[in-house]
Amino acid sequence: MNATHPTRLAFLDGLRVAAFALLIPYHVGMYYVTWDFHVKSPAASTALEPFMQLSSPWRLGLLFLIAGAACQGLFARRGVLGTLKDRALRLLLPLLFGMVVIVTPQAYYEVLTKAPELLPGDGGYLDFWRAYLQVGRFCRGSDCMVVPTWNHLWFLPYLWLYASMGAVAAAWLRLPPPAVALPAWAWLVLPALALALLRVAVFPHHPSTHDFVHDLYNHLQYGGLFALGWASRTPLAAGLWAAVLRLRWVALGISLAGWAALMAFDGRHVAAPPSEGLLAAAHALRGALGWWGIAAACGWAQRAFTRESRRLRQAAAAVFCLYILHQSVIVVLSQWLKPLGLPWGPEAVLLIVLTFAACVAAYLALRRVPGLALLCGIQRTTAGPAQRRLARAGAASSSPDSRALRP
Repeated sequence: MNATHPTRLAFLDGLRVAAFALLIPYHVGMYYVTWDFHVKSPAASTALEPFMQLSSPWRLGLLFLIAGAACQGLFARRGVLGTLKDRALRLLLPLLFGMVVIVTPQAYYEVLTKAPELLPGDGGYLDFWRAYLQVGRFCRGSDCMVVPTWNHLWFLPYLWLYASMGAVAAAWLRLPPPAVALPAWAWLVLPALALALLRVAVFPHHPSTHDFVHDLYNHLQYGGLFALGWASRTPLAAGLWAAVLRLRWVALGISLAGWAALMAFDGRHVAAPPSEGLLAAAHALRGALGWWGIAAACGWAQRAFTRESRRLRQAAAAVFCLYILHQSVIVVLSQWLKPLGLPWGPEAVLLIVLTFAACVAAYLALRRVPGLALLCGIQRTTAGPAQRRLARAGAASSSPDSRALRP
């Protein structure tokens, strides 16, 4: 079995919560920009797009990196068979339930708002659901929606594939990987260079599709980041976390500078197409930003989340359920709010708040129902000795005396 990182990476809980928390504002933003989304606001424009680009190069890659580190810890505790069983239950069951039940409202409102003439029966939700469950297509010209679909849940089968491959490969190799000592700067340069090369050489020919079989660029990108996260808990890449902590200011600075350069590039070439060389440079920068943003997030997370916390671990346990639910909640609420005719700014804030509230309320209710809890990504476990000690420590730290002793 591979050697593990000598200590638990406590900051990963906070980083996981922060990364998933970005999803709700980001997907609410998708309702108001000109990019393709299931439903669109009547006020959709390019106004928010530069701000969306602040996180779009790296937010999903960060989730795969975190997942890789978490899955290596799971493998170290439970071995290959335990990892395969856990990932199948935790990822494939919610995926199937999500495709049948949770994602359906997204597909319904997409057809209702874009091609209502395609709705079966009287156009109601139940008639659509029955048609949705029969494998088929809703087509408007060459634009087709194949159903059932996984929409935002594409993350789950990809993660299942990488976790399964990682567990089998680690069990097959058996010997611990060699220790590799790289200078701190190399951890900013080498992963960024790899992602830049993928963006230049692979993306133009195999763009992102979220089609599990035909999605070469995403598999290379996200599979590579998952593997790096896994390796970060072994001697092979154990220097990663210390390097990004040390260079967090540098990573943040070059991320912001790179974002500004891309925004200038986009603004300059709205009317005229860029040269091939300049386009390749923009692709390379976009790919590199995918790593520099991740490095900055990981570095600053180590400063922000320095201690294990019972509340933070509880939040980390909840975010997977919120991820599964959030996009359907956004789509439904956006259509319920539309008749009010609110200005788009207040409406967006209200949509974010209501989505968080609805998802948290659903999580608190679902976690009490064993079958539904598992189907919605909620892991019901009995607290072991370590968790009970952490709970007691958390309770003690809330006393007046212990608060006085905090630095």
